[in-house]
Amino acid sequence: MADDCIFCKLANGEIPTDVVYEDDLICSFKDAAPQAPVHVLIVPKKHVGSLDECTAEDHALLGHMLLKASEIAGKLGLENGYRVVINTGEDGGQTVHHLHIHLLGKRYMEWPPG
Repeated sequence: MADDCIFCKLANGEIPTDVVYEDDLICSFKDAAPQAPVHVLIVPKKHVGSLDECTAEDHALLGHMLLKASEIAGKLGLENGYRVVINTGEDGGQTVHHLHIHLLGKRYMEWPPG
């Protein structure tokens, strides 16, 4: 865990949040600034700065995150589809430097978002 990382603190329960799903590897919670009617973040409890920082050691974690994204989407009633986004780096729109998946649903969104 990075001491100054807000997502580490949220994922590990140091800061209260609206948890949608949690297990020993990840925590999923509602986005504080939603871009769609359903917008949750899927965050590993282990601090990884971005997708670019992942190594072969993280391959099981990445697979787990994507499989849980599908499961969480079903739990949230996104039967007509959803969007999964991983922003990486400044030019990729990443504003919090902790790997996370955006799970968005219930509305078509223009891409890229304005």
